[in-house]
Amino acid sequence: MEEQKDVLYVRMFGRFSISWNGRLIAGGAKSSETQFSYLMQLLLHNKEQGVRRSDLEQVLFGDRNIKNQHHAMRSVIYNARKRLKAVCLPDAEYIECRGGIYYWTDEIPVAEDAGELERLFREAQKEEDPERRLGLWLDACHCYTGEFLETQAGLTWVAKEARRYREIFCICVEEAAVLLRERQDYVQMEALGRYAAKIYPFSDWEAVTMEALVSSGRDDEARKFYDDTTSLYLEELGLRPSVRLTELLHRLGDQIGHRYTAFDEIQAELLEKEEKEPGGFLCTWPVFQGVYQMIRRMVERTGQSAYLMLCTIVDSKGNPVKDGLVLERLSERLCGVLLQSVRRSDVVNKYGKGQYLLLLLNTTQEDCRVLQRRINGRFRVGRQRIGVHYYVKSVISVPDL
Repeated sequence: MEEQKDVLYVRMFGRFSISWNGRLIAGGAKSSETQFSYLMQLLLHNKEQGVRRSDLEQVLFGDRNIKNQHHAMRSVIYNARKRLKAVCLPDAEYIECRGGIYYWTDEIPVAEDAGELERLFREAQKEEDPERRLGLWLDACHCYTGEFLETQAGLTWVAKEARRYREIFCICVEEAAVLLRERQDYVQMEALGRYAAKIYPFSDWEAVTMEALVSSGRDDEARKFYDDTTSLYLEELGLRPSVRLTELLHRLGDQIGHRYTAFDEIQAELLEKEEKEPGGFLCTWPVFQGVYQMIRRMVERTGQSAYLMLCTIVDSKGNPVKDGLVLERLSERLCGVLLQSVRRSDVVNKYGKGQYLLLLLNTTQEDCRVLQRRINGRFRVGRQRIGVHYYVKSVISVPDL
């Protein structure tokens, strides 16, 4: 919102603040968890319908044992009026009570980011012109700059509103993406996806960015973005990328075209960029999936054996180690140990936090046990009680080891 003179500006998304003619009245770097802030948040957000006395008292005093809550609330409101007058707001009543309902005065205009988002959302729903509708959806998206009153998420009314505004934001992003896709405006579509993922992380908005990169033919950027997103989800949440994101990567592979090239040059492009020391082939999840599916077909035809092994870092009680810098360091060390321990024809994938998948070719159950002992011997240091737990199954049959 572009600030105008003599308007009270209220920020509800992200960190709460109130400002008047460039002067901060509440929130910002200061604590917003004060009775004054709680009072102003409720009144300014519910400017039209007002707030019942009982709701104000519940938010201001909670379950505290106060003998006369009505008197205590009148004291809070009196002090709030004094504070507002002291920051050079025009002389007014500020907070009015009518029939047991408290209202913010109509004499002081208010501009609230949450209210602006709702206005743009309603207008976009009614707008028939596609160009103007797209502008409204995008403006609404950029009104949402974070969770509604993110530091007060423990309050019931705040949690309810936060959920509602999050849903509105998601609708705005989806509707804007549809229009941008129809216009083939992949520059704005990419920007929208990156903004949505930044404001509301780990909600699969990366798929919007990925689609824009794939559709505009930016193959290298799309691959790098996919790898970066996969790593982020694994490191922060221990999750795989969404089906939508993986489908877009496969679509990228399907549409890549090449110039007419001599066979020797094609073969050279297929080789690894660098010849490495003997050891396993470390690859991303989509590559691992493709290799697994191909090996499964080969095994069905030739009768050769192949095994899938899941290696999980566990504590002294056998429970998976789930979080922290220690897990990151252990995970990196385990990766190095696995690559050293398997053969050059074996495939390695980081599946999740502290978890790796191995695809072991032309091997037996006894070979798998030997490999486990080799990994343990290299991974455990001194009296370290952290270890590795193994699950092993045949690629074709399902006998547990």
